[in-house]
Amino acid sequence: MIISGFIPQAKLVAAAQGLPDLKISEYPDTMMTDSDEEMRKKVEGVVCDSVVRSLTQTPPPRKVRRSREPGPRDIIYEGTLSDINDFFYENLWTDGLPIIPPTLAAVEQFLRFTDRDPEEVISVLPHEQRQATVWSVAVNGVMAGCRPEYMPMMLAAVEAISDTGSPGNLLDQGWRAEDVGTSPGWEPLIIVSGPLVKKLDFNCGQGALRFGRQANTSLGRFLKLFLRNIGGFRIPPGTGDKGSLGQSMNVAIAENMELVQELGWRTYQEERGFSPEDTCVTVLSSAYVSAPCYTAGDVPEQHLEILSQEICEKQFGIFSTWGVHTFRLEPVLMLAPPVAKVFAEHGLSKQDVRDYLWRESHVTAAQMERHWQDFNGLNFDMYTRAKTGKIPPVYGESDDPERLIPVFLNNRSLQIIVAGDPARAQSKGFMQSGYIAPPVSRKVALPKDYDAMLEEMKRH
Repeated sequence: MIISGFIPQAKLVAAAQGLPDLKISEYPDTMMTDSDEEMRKKVEGVVCDSVVRSLTQTPPPRKVRRSREPGPRDIIYEGTLSDINDFFYENLWTDGLPIIPPTLAAVEQFLRFTDRDPEEVISVLPHEQRQATVWSVAVNGVMAGCRPEYMPMMLAAVEAISDTGSPGNLLDQGWRAEDVGTSPGWEPLIIVSGPLVKKLDFNCGQGALRFGRQANTSLGRFLKLFLRNIGGFRIPPGTGDKGSLGQSMNVAIAENMELVQELGWRTYQEERGFSPEDTCVTVLSSAYVSAPCYTAGDVPEQHLEILSQEICEKQFGIFSTWGVHTFRLEPVLMLAPPVAKVFAEHGLSKQDVRDYLWRESHVTAAQMERHWQDFNGLNFDMYTRAKTGKIPPVYGESDDPERLIPVFLNNRSLQIIVAGDPARAQSKGFMQSGYIAPPVSRKVALPKDYDAMLEEMKRH
């Protein structure tokens, strides 16, 4: 039973799950703003009749239409740059911006920067069940305006979104690519940490979240374009992306590794289990980006107090209900360089910052429960759930709706990176979309002679 606005996506998802003839009963309009009486009338007068028809009537034979997709090396169109862009746009193969035509010569340039077989299948992506191959990574990289030397990072990003985790393990659900098109309209967010940040000219300083630096911008665009073309996540007239409002794509964020090392802190890739010599690509969902958070003072507490109030409680807090439900919630705090320096000079590590924010950041039980009610119309009684052992005891210490509930699940779940303007104490927060697409990291595997090929590219 599906509300009206989700019918096209419901059919697509059903077919992708092997149920092309699944019966769907429509609930007219949306139930979230209906009164109890309106909902009762619609269920009794429309939904029930539809359910009965679906269970008692034999549908006509379905006409199966199979369209042949072009092969990897097929020439699908010839024309001017403008003609090619029009052709790709009409076929829903672009994000609405001009693309670089993926000629065979351009794709081959990208393939030079990997030792992997172009036909290697990395995964099969829902909803359209298309193969994510090394070749298709190169094609979409060309289209997105990437440079050939970004190819190893693009492959690492696709490997990250292909990680489905351990089936049945609530704490290891992987990336769940099938959820990319959900109504919160979240965007994939790439975090890059390691030596390639400097070598490939990523911006980790002033304007780190702006379009303008080719590496940050094109890598962010590549992943969204790849999900659109290989997974089928398209807004209307496509059907795979049900983002109710949606948001703009994210540029790839790069951590200021040199500064982090100067502070004596662990780099982001080290915190993700890699060495300082490795470059790590991490991909996660970003459903909400906070307002800029300004802090001032020469002692850590002056900054930590405001970060807790303005980012953790006011911004992360509204989505913290997801963590209670799914035991996964790993938002990102993008810490301003001057603020990180204050912390380090007073002997605090990234983990000390996490400890403080976990201990001091709270919202009320009523806020959490109201968000869940508004989001999906379901009651969420944390007190009862805690008393019956379904969630940890900390969520049910009393039945007072104004009791304080921690924003974070524990003192490890907050992701911390250092980037941004070295002349301004401005930090930012990125909230993950609940259990959907938690951070997944992959080491960037470089081909032999990568540095030599990179120098050759610079000479030409």
